Formats: sequence, structure tokens, C-alpha cells
Amino acid sequence: MNRTGITAALNDLLFNTDITVEEAADRHFTAQYRQRTDGEWADRAEFVEHISHLRTVVADGGVTVHEELWDGAKYADRHTVDVTKKDGSTVSMEVYVFADLAPDGRFHRIEETTLMLRGSDADRNLGSAR
Repeated sequence: MNRTGITAALNDLLFNTDITVEEAADRHFTAQYRQRTDGEWADRAEFVEHISHLRTVVADGGVTVHEELWDGAKYADRHTVDVTKKDGSTVSMEVYVFADLAPDGRFHRIEETTLMLRGSDADRNLGSAR
């Protein structure tokens, strides 16, 4: 199994403009992918729509993984996403992830909780797919 991780997934989704959001999603997420962020569920279409919007807002950034665990088809991590928006403002979020991986190693389901470290109240929606 060639398994994905959060760094590769987020770098492709948010910062790799050489590929489309759909190509990045296909690379790291199953067609039946679902995500719950801070209690709100989104299906894959809603997730892709959210990431497409983020690409219009995000200028640059990075992902720092603090802890990461794989146990068969289970995945967990704690990471920080730091973003510079096109307007020059910055956002930093700490994220706690629990996920299921498909047999091919892509994310099938993610449940995550976010903690805003830096940014405005309006930036809270950067972490939510809805």
C-alpha cells in the first residue's frame, strides 16, 4: 500500500498550483471521501469546492507535522498549517486528525478539530469545508 499523509495531501491541495484541485483530490482522497471538521460533515464535492475557494485566497504557506501515526488503515496526526493570504494577512491553525485509509492508501474519511492560533474570526472558515 502506497499511503498518503497530511503533508503530501495539503501541499498538493493548497500549494501545488501545477495540478488542479481535482487532480490533487484524486491523488490523496477516495471518490467516497467524507470529512468532519469541528463537527460539520462535508462530502468530497463540498470538500473540493472548499479547497478550490481556498486556492483563490491562499498565496503561500506550509504544513508542520508534530506527531503522525499509521496503524494499518488508521491514521492520526497533529499538525500546524501556516498560510499567507493574497491580502498579506497570515493564518495559523493547529489541527488534530483521525482518519481511515482506503486499501490503496488514500484518505477515505477524516475527522478533525481545529484550533486557531493566529488570524481573524473570519479566517476560522479556512479550516471548515462548509
